[in-house]
Amino acid sequence: MVDTQGLLVLVEAALQGGAAVLQYRNKTASATLRRAQAAALLPLCRKYGAPLIINDDAALCHELDADGVHLGGEDGEISATRALLGEDKIIGASCYDCLDLAMQAKAQGADYIAFGACFESGTKPAAVRAPLQLFSQARHAVGLPTVAIGGITAENTALAIAAGADSVAVINAIFAAPDVRQAAQNISNLFT
Repeated sequence: MVDTQGLLVLVEAALQGGAAVLQYRNKTASATLRRAQAAALLPLCRKYGAPLIINDDAALCHELDADGVHLGGEDGEISATRALLGEDKIIGASCYDCLDLAMQAKAQGADYIAFGACFESGTKPAAVRAPLQLFSQARHAVGLPTVAIGGITAENTALAIAAGADSVAVINAIFAAPDVRQAAQNISNLFT
């Protein structure tokens, strides 16, 4: 586990490398540490023009005036979150391997949907695998921007893009790399 200052150094390198959005996700930290780290990340994200999305915690997003929240299946209703945060905040929803969840998320007011794990994931080794064809199906049936999550690397990002993913969520392929900035740039370049 990296301390807050170390986290800021790593995140700045990723932002310099082209990370377009940052999702703050720290499942093991106390509420106090999560608040402190998210608050420290917000001005850094503003500096680079990257939205800060808070994972699983609409109340923290609201308190800090972050840019949005990402909700998993157990993290609350999208419509209630929209009522709390307002229309100008970004709300994303995990849809796992289910197109029906994506359609429900859109109906409730989500701004983007995520499918995954798309590949074998060290972060979530027991996660249900989402077939890549979900991205093209969602493009036609749902019409919201899509994010591929789970086991994303520089090597398999092109597969997700070819399948129709609009973006990818990456942890280890960037933050465990010897050169975080270069790792972020390598993945970012695949979208140009």
